[in-house]
Amino acid sequence: MKNADVVIIGGGMVGLALAAALENSACQIVIVEAFAPDPNSLSNLSNRVSALNLASQKMLHQLGVWQELRQGRCCAYSQMEVWEKDSFANIYFDAASLGLDQLGYIVENQLIRHHLWQKVISQNNVEMLYGKPKSLNFNQQCALLTLEDGTMLTGKLLVGADGANSWLRQQADIPLNFRDYGHSALVCNVETAEPHLHTARQIFSQDSILAFLPLQQPHLCSIVWSQPPEAAEQHLNMDDQAFNKALNIAFDNRLGLCNVVGKRQAIALTARYARDFVKPRIALVGDAAHTIHPLAGLGVNLGFMDAIALAQEIEKNLQQHLDIGELRYLRHYERWRKSEAVKMLVAMQGFKSLFNDPNPLKKLLRGVGMTLTDKLPIVKDQLMAQALGLNGDLPQKIKQMPNDELIFS
Repeated sequence: MKNADVVIIGGGMVGLALAAALENSACQIVIVEAFAPDPNSLSNLSNRVSALNLASQKMLHQLGVWQELRQGRCCAYSQMEVWEKDSFANIYFDAASLGLDQLGYIVENQLIRHHLWQKVISQNNVEMLYGKPKSLNFNQQCALLTLEDGTMLTGKLLVGADGANSWLRQQADIPLNFRDYGHSALVCNVETAEPHLHTARQIFSQDSILAFLPLQQPHLCSIVWSQPPEAAEQHLNMDDQAFNKALNIAFDNRLGLCNVVGKRQAIALTARYARDFVKPRIALVGDAAHTIHPLAGLGVNLGFMDAIALAQEIEKNLQQHLDIGELRYLRHYERWRKSEAVKMLVAMQGFKSLFNDPNPLKKLLRGVGMTLTDKLPIVKDQLMAQALGLNGDLPQKIKQMPNDELIFS
């Protein structure tokens, strides 16, 4: 029998961030993960990336992993261009106009996880357990978790950081609201004839959303092509030459000829929203609580803010000698993060629906609206502040950290 204050089920990016954020707290943590990451896989470029906004960069800096991560295989982008196919609708964002040196960083998920993993396994208050959970029971003081290998452990608070198909969420009988976006995201890496110039680009068309995200090499991009499942399947099964041609046409030849590098992968897209983010002895974070459309690349950032917010609540309750797993002390976290998740889910659905109507009049209105927005600095700055993670109800540590501390640290 192992005893802990916090048991985190899931050793992905968000679960590890929560453990790292609790390094200096008075609690013992156990992380349950199926297996340790393979360091040998890091030599291969992955096709799964995240766009880390300023709020997430601040979090990673505070956790002590940002400096090393930033110096590795990642790419800052300082401009962003968004347009609609066969339309004059276009909007351009530039970091310099906001007094920043970048709008975000494109980083492989495996690298983020690797650096957080290295951080967490060095902490004195964390123990890693490799295995899969099997059963769950509760009493008034704690939760009892049994793993498939027979290992038993107790925790005052169990945290579900185990992804969209969360085992813990299912075991706790937490209902799930979901909406099929009717899209799959095709992801891969491509070489382009022209350099990306540290610019993130996204094109909307009637039935798809295509993003080219700059990687460390000047002619290499990660693409996320959101499209109907049948189209994704067709593009997945094309030979490289046919796929390159289709991609080039879809992207308006913006960076010249494209050449796919490595494998392609298609991922079904579903909006999910757990009816409860907390129950007695249980809290959900990241994809276990919510998933959103990847069109703005904000999913992992939302999850990271869950982790920091929950860590803040745990530390506050520990300092007041309160039971960190009691439902009434988890309610504030639930109200807080539910509100932020709903805002993002509604915004992503709104963006997707906005460009999904081929009506010529609505297309004209979109063009006029985007053109006017592009010429109104105040409106553009508000949009970028949202994307940078600077708006909304942020955890205290994120609010307090100056932007320039990231630049000069």
